[in-house]
Amino acid sequence: MKIVVTANGSGLDALASPIFGRCPFFVFVDTETMEAESFDNAAISSSGGAGIQAAQFISAQGAQAVITGNVGPNAFGVLQAAQVPVYPFNGGTVQQAVEAFKRGKLQAVSAATSGPGHTGGMGSGRGRGR
Repeated sequence: MKIVVTANGSGLDALASPIFGRCPFFVFVDTETMEAESFDNAAISSSGGAGIQAAQFISAQGAQAVITGNVGPNAFGVLQAAQVPVYPFNGGTVQQAVEAFKRGKLQAVSAATSGPGHTGGMGSGRGRGR
């Protein structure tokens, strides 16, 4: 099975990211062979719609499940339409996330886990930079 874990770095030893649309990397893992392929998240610096772009990328890559910390309603809607379940995971490496998934320790969510426009602590972008 091909799954994807949002991550702060590349490879199985990278820390899993608590955010979806603006995570630095997507690590795709074959759960049978544990082969991993990492991609930079092109949507990370998008001015808007990062979650939707990220969800579309993941879907286009053929992921059959997503492991992430939080996912907003727009991204969740895209993933749901593509029939890609979302599994929350908070804390640990990509490999630990995949192992937890394989052991059945993660439960798919039936709705978004964060509100619209949630940026994972990046702020709302309304500051004046002074």
